[in-house]
Amino acid sequence: MKLTFLGTGTSFGIPVIGCGCAVCGSADPRDRRSRHAALLQGDAGDALLIDTPPELRIQLLAAQVVRIDAVWFTHAHADHTHGIDDLRVFSARQRRPLAAWTDSATAGALRHKFGYIFDEEYTPPDGTTRPEITLHTFRANERVTIAGFELTPLEVPHGDMAAFGFRTGELGYITDAKSIPPAARAALDGVRFLVLNALWHGHPHPTHLNIEEAVETARSIGAERTYLTHLTHRVRHGALLESLPPGIEPAYDGLVLDLGTRS
Repeated sequence: MKLTFLGTGTSFGIPVIGCGCAVCGSADPRDRRSRHAALLQGDAGDALLIDTPPELRIQLLAAQVVRIDAVWFTHAHADHTHGIDDLRVFSARQRRPLAAWTDSATAGALRHKFGYIFDEEYTPPDGTTRPEITLHTFRANERVTIAGFELTPLEVPHGDMAAFGFRTGELGYITDAKSIPPAARAALDGVRFLVLNALWHGHPHPTHLNIEEAVETARSIGAERTYLTHLTHRVRHGALLESLPPGIEPAYDGLVLDLGTRS
């Protein structure tokens, strides 16, 4: 099983439009961060996409992805959903609808925002296509099987909504969290690999962990390796890598983790 980080930036992405800061102008490719997405792949090639950001087509081309079996939506924010139309090529090529999984609130938001996809009474004009997607809902802490992966949905607070990470095998995946509630924390016991969102150093953010909070959270969970994602242009990759304690490092777009055999 492997995990590919397709996008590791926040809603602005890096470089930020019109910004002349050192990170936005950096020559280090690890400082170029598109918006959040990842791909979980099994040994047989089955593939679960995590989120559909606006850069999804570019991300999938860069990672040479030709197969997606299902999608996991963490929540309904635009930077995590507004590349959904790029799924059209997969449902057309595979000649079957893609299964998309999320919580009930996010499912409702997707149906509202993308009626041309989810309105069963809408028929595209002749000669055109739309993504064929079947929405399924999960509930926190109730295990589901998706594309051959056994996943436990983990609910975390994200401002005025919840976001949903997951645990599968020895991997815990959390993004857009302000904290890790007790139920999610308990479900992460024993993970070897942890993905955790972080923004910047210093002052707290109302809906996201900052780097100091993420490091403290990672230490409490105790995974062998923790990878920080959802980072802003206030953080240079190289400097952050040098400043973090052993076992914790920043992810970057294109990073691939070998997670071992799926259990």
